[in-house]
Amino acid sequence: MARSLDKSNAHFRRAVRKLPLGVSSNFRYWGDDKTLYVKTSQGARIWDLDGNEYIDYRLGYGPVILGHRHPEVDAAAREGQEVGTVFAMSTEREVVVAELVSEMVEAAELVRFSNSGTEAVMGALRLARGATGRDGYVILEGSYHGLFDAVMWQADVESMTDVSREPDVLPFGKGVPGLIRDLFWHVPYNDAGRLEDVLKAHSERIAAVLIEPILGSCCGIPATPEFFRAVRELCTRHDVLMIVDEVKTGFRVARGGAQQLHGVKADICTSAKAMANGYPIAAIGGREDIMRHYGRGVTHGGTYTAGAMPLAAAERTLRILRDTDALARVEEYGRRMQEGMSRILQARGIPHSFAGHPSMGGLFFRETPPRNYRDWKLSDYTFYDTLAQHLIENGVICEPDSREPWFISAAHDDACLATTLAVFEAGVEATVDELSRAKATTHA
Repeated sequence: MARSLDKSNAHFRRAVRKLPLGVSSNFRYWGDDKTLYVKTSQGARIWDLDGNEYIDYRLGYGPVILGHRHPEVDAAAREGQEVGTVFAMSTEREVVVAELVSEMVEAAELVRFSNSGTEAVMGALRLARGATGRDGYVILEGSYHGLFDAVMWQADVESMTDVSREPDVLPFGKGVPGLIRDLFWHVPYNDAGRLEDVLKAHSERIAAVLIEPILGSCCGIPATPEFFRAVRELCTRHDVLMIVDEVKTGFRVARGGAQQLHGVKADICTSAKAMANGYPIAAIGGREDIMRHYGRGVTHGGTYTAGAMPLAAAERTLRILRDTDALARVEEYGRRMQEGMSRILQARGIPHSFAGHPSMGGLFFRETPPRNYRDWKLSDYTFYDTLAQHLIENGVICEPDSREPWFISAAHDDACLATTLAVFEAGVEATVDELSRAKATTHA
C-alpha cells in the first residue's frame, strides 16, 4: 500500500504561506506534494507527520553519527543547559573540547569554535587571508564549502557536454556578487597538474587552497591519496596555506578525519557535522602560528559561538568516538550494506560502483566510480534518480539527488540492514520495469 502524505501536504500548504518553499533550507523542499516534515526520531529511524517510518541514510547530511536522540549525548546537553545559554563570555568547557579536538586531529594545534560548517570555512578562509596578506584562493570543482558568497561557485553543468572545453564558472544562484570571480581559481578535482600550473603562475596572489578530502555533495568522490599528498606538497612549495575542509569527513571517516587516513597535516582545517551528533557546533583548527592571528588583526566571533549545550554534546560525542568502537561499527555496516547492494545489482547485470568511504559512500551506476565532478556530470544518473523515489516511498530515506552520499550512523543495526536490502531489491526491480516501459513508449 502506498504511503499517505496527507498530513505533511496539509502542513506544507500552511507552511508555504509564511516560509519560502515551506521550509527553512532550499534543500529540504522536495516538491509541493513530496516535502516531508519530521514528527519524531530514534536511533537510525525517523517518522513523518503521517506516521510513516523511514530508515534514515541522510542523517541531516551527516551530523547524526551516533543516531538520533542518543541518550548519553542528550543527557550531556541537558547538563550543559544548567550552565545557561549565552553570556558574551566564555565557559570552562571550551578548553576541554578544544583539548579533545587537538588530541584527535593532529593539525588542530589551536582551536576556535563556530556554529556551523559554513561559518567555520568562512572563518578559516579569512584567517588564511589575514595570515598571508593575500586575497586569492583556489577551490576544486564539485566541492561544497557552505553557503557564503566566496565559495558558492560551480562549473556550469548545463554547458558541460564534453571534456574538450573548459566550462564556464557560475555562482550557485542569484545574489552572489560577480566581482568575487576575480578572486579565485577553479581547478578540476584529482588533477595535481592543473593545480600546479595555477600555483606556479599565481601563488603570490593566493592565500589558500581549499580541499574536501571527499566531495561530500558530489557522489562521495574521494581525493586519491596521491592527489591529497600532492596538494600538501604543492602548498608547501609555493607558500600557500592548505585548508582541509572536514566539515563532513571530520570525526566520521576516522577519529582524526581524512587527514589521519592519508597521513596529511593541514595548515588550517574545519570540522562540524559529526562533532556533536547534531547539536550546532563547528571547529576551526590549525598551526599555532597561523591561529594566533585571531585577535591579532583577524576578527572572529559570534553571539552563539561555543554555547554551553553544544559544547557539552560535543564533549560527550567526541569521547564516545574516541573511546569506543562506534566508528568501526559505522564503517562495517556501510561495507555490509554496499556488499548487499552489489549482490542484488550483479544478479541483474546492472553496472555499478561505490565512491568515497563506507560511512558516507556514493552509489554510482557505472562499472567504475567517478574521479571528479566532470565524470559525474557526463554520466547517466537516471537509474539512481528513479530508484531513490522508490526507496523513499517504501521507507528508506536517501538523498533523491545522486550527488549526496549515503550516511551511516552507529545506530544502524542488523534489522535496518535487512529491511534496507529488501526495499532496495524491490526498488531495483521497480526501477528496471519503469525505465523499460518508458523506453518502450519512447520507441513506439
